[in-house]
Amino acid sequence: MYTQKDFSHLLGMEGFSDTMLNNHFTLYKGYVDNSNKMIENLDKVEKATQEYYELKRRLGWEINGIKLHELYFGNLVKGGSVMGDKVKEALSNSYGSIEEWENSIKRNGTIRGIGWVVLIQDNDTGKIFHEWVGEHNIGNIINADILLVMDMWEHAFITDYQLKKADYITAFMKNIDWSVVEGRMK
Repeated sequence: MYTQKDFSHLLGMEGFSDTMLNNHFTLYKGYVDNSNKMIENLDKVEKATQEYYELKRRLGWEINGIKLHELYFGNLVKGGSVMGDKVKEALSNSYGSIEEWENSIKRNGTIRGIGWVVLIQDNDTGKIFHEWVGEHNIGNIINADILLVMDMWEHAFITDYQLKKADYITAFMKNIDWSVVEGRMK
């Protein structure tokens, strides 16, 4: 069973109101609760039925909702941290410069629709790049390590920024915990 993690240490973070964060934490709790209920229900329903198949189909979406939120909250810290040399080198090698990487995450963050901007490191090639994960389960790259996650669902920004995604992305960038990102790298 899944247990909700406590991210209340992020309250008071510049660019993210406590109202928005508390709403976001509540939504994350819903993914934990729904995943646990679905797992329990899978044990109770008759196998090889439509209900069983639909629970199985939906379970990955719910669990990815937990994991993406945990990665997202986990790569944030009040005031951000300094980007280390290992990350700088990797991003510069993949994008040509830190500025080009920043342009890329901003471009990806303004894609229309709901989803996540995820910076990954492909385990087959070592290449680092952004992917757009629609919903929670569409666009995930297999055999890749997730380095950085930016939530682009409306609940992540609309309370504080309305439709101004670029302003939210700027606030997000100021609060990245680069030591966490570096720790996720191979």
